[in-house]
Amino acid sequence: MAVLDQKAAFSMAGSAASEVARTDYLVLWLGLLSVLYNGILAFINHNIMPLSLTHVAASEGLIMASAILYILHKGIYETDLPAFLFLLFTLVVTIYVSVLNRMLFVDHFRNVLIIFCFSGLGGWSNEKTMKLAFRWASLAVMIFLIFEIVSVPFYVSIVHPSDYFANTRGLLPLSYNTTGLFQNALGFPERFSFGIIDHRSSSIFLEQVSLANFCGVIAIYLISMWERIGRWDRLLFVSTAVLILVTNDTRTMLIFCFACIVGYFVFPKIPRNFNLALMPLIVAAGFLVYTLKPNATGDNFTGRINLTMKKIMELDPLAILGLSVDRVAEFADSGYVYLIYAATIFGVIALWLFVCLFPAGRTAAQRRCAHSLSLFIFLNMMIGGTAVFSMKIAGLLWFVVGYMRFHDSPRIRQDGAADVES
Repeated sequence: MAVLDQKAAFSMAGSAASEVARTDYLVLWLGLLSVLYNGILAFINHNIMPLSLTHVAASEGLIMASAILYILHKGIYETDLPAFLFLLFTLVVTIYVSVLNRMLFVDHFRNVLIIFCFSGLGGWSNEKTMKLAFRWASLAVMIFLIFEIVSVPFYVSIVHPSDYFANTRGLLPLSYNTTGLFQNALGFPERFSFGIIDHRSSSIFLEQVSLANFCGVIAIYLISMWERIGRWDRLLFVSTAVLILVTNDTRTMLIFCFACIVGYFVFPKIPRNFNLALMPLIVAAGFLVYTLKPNATGDNFTGRINLTMKKIMELDPLAILGLSVDRVAEFADSGYVYLIYAATIFGVIALWLFVCLFPAGRTAAQRRCAHSLSLFIFLNMMIGGTAVFSMKIAGLLWFVVGYMRFHDSPRIRQDGAADVES
């Protein structure tokens, strides 16, 4: 790695274009494994040998350890400091919460570590590697989704979600679930549905929530990279997203995808820092919905929003300071409340600032990425839990955010010098 003076580095920034022709296979496979590892483990669990939660944790740990070693090998630059400081702050909060509650609680640190790892990998990825990671991941999701639509028994014979979650999460199937699918994917008659299949699709993710959110990741990638990807890639990603929308019965991602279509034209006109107002606006809108329909319940927008609002208003005052982490499992369906209990109010503020300020906003494509990311995260936290922080979703999500932050400019070292790999 050659360290050049700043003037020379910027004059040679175009030389980075040569990187486009060379695939970084380590980055590529780490990006792919973030999406595929649960499916691979499920295949092993059903067809080779039973697995446990230890195998899942070890797989995640190996992926993140490999990413950290890669990032450290490349070096920490001045423009990498926001992610590094965010991770360091989260570590301090984790130690604080663990000591006060006299129990080791690392859930939030794991979530932020995933963000750090994959935004770092994305920052070092070249365009070819980025495109291959999304293309192959989308193709795998599409293939397994088609398997599931055409023949559930064939799909189950490959990955058997029910057995996988029973062995690795202790979620034993209910007596009425004889399909082999994850029981939460079965849905219920009153739920919104296009009626294409008789359950909520899961594909390679094995459960329906991650597949729905992957559709959101595709939408963010598309509006960020639309002008840089070819016709066949556009067809693949749009087809995958549409197939997810019509089989997964996800209202949130249907709305989000329409917002992204409009946002493609609108987001470039909005300053990046507007994102700082987005989370407060979404929470305020939630309070308005609760005020207008305080008795709304059920698995619909108003019902889910009201659930989150009620839990916010019933917050244990000690939880704001991290003294009630033992109750965190009660709030898995309310992202904002979960984060307050898991990371204190200071951790929530740090996440808010990082999501809003880390993405670049110099170009139209970068602003599309920044605004769609904030909308995706903060909307999800209002009507759902913490699924957007799992590696299955956060991996490629932050991969593209990291790439968009760095793809058009070199990193700057702390001493003020720029660096371009020769």
